Amino acid sequence: MWPLHLLYNKFLKAEEENVHGSDGDELSLVESYPLGQSLSNEKCNNAVLPRSHFVEVLHINQLRMWDCGLACVLMVLRTLGINNCDIQELEELCCTTSIWTVDLAYLLQKFSISFSYFTVTLGANPSFSVETFYKEQLPNDLVRVNMLFQKALEAGIDIQCRSISGEEISLLILSGKYIAIALVDQYKLSRSWLEDVCVSGFYSGSSGYTGHYVVICGYDAVTDEFEIRDPASSRKHERITSKCLEEARKSFGTDEDLLLISLEKREPRQTFSTTLSLSRY
Repeated sequence: MWPLHLLYNKFLKAEEENVHGSDGDELSLVESYPLGQSLSNEKCNNAVLPRSHFVEVLHINQLRMWDCGLACVLMVLRTLGINNCDIQELEELCCTTSIWTVDLAYLLQKFSISFSYFTVTLGANPSFSVETFYKEQLPNDLVRVNMLFQKALEAGIDIQCRSISGEEISLLILSGKYIAIALVDQYKLSRSWLEDVCVSGFYSGSSGYTGHYVVICGYDAVTDEFEIRDPASSRKHERITSKCLEEARKSFGTDEDLLLISLEKREPRQTFSTTLSLSRY
């Protein structure tokens, strides 16, 4: 399989040669569909995606060591025009300072946000106890977190037990219909700009796993870079290579957790599925 940016370059060249009267800013690859429908090559004949797409997401800093996920949820709410709460109110709704992705899913559900939750483990992964980051709190969280997973379907939360690839994320972002909250290893994500972490103590300098949440809100196919909002960074706009993001997202400890959020708020709960195959390209 070719890297996505090489696929884009290949199709960009063909598009410019074969489409007359076009300004060259768009290319045919994959059509995007609403929640509940699939993204597949069988339906992409007339599809058009831009070379890059960026959603204007207000950068919000976390206030404490543990509330990066709440800051990300607040960024999503602000993007969707929901302005009647702050991070302290989200903390009260969450009722814990040991935040898991499933906690964030329940928060989004409270605000009637359309989203899907991707993870490779349904429940709290007991093998994470070997990581210092989890060791102290995991025994106390196992029962609570597993109960939230068990009740998710009843609560109307769509959880899909599978990995979602960087290629899929990029195409979904380019469709203009989604942003995402991703669980990452902060060390792997931020090692290239550690000096810009804005709150002293958020990064210890250790190479051990450190769970952290960021918002993915843009993608540039030419440079193969994602735009993110990092609640622990002083930078309001961040660009990171797809390779670096994938390493951080798929690090042991993350379960590849990702909340894919529809930019159409307050829609009835629907099931989201994708069946992307790039083999034809």
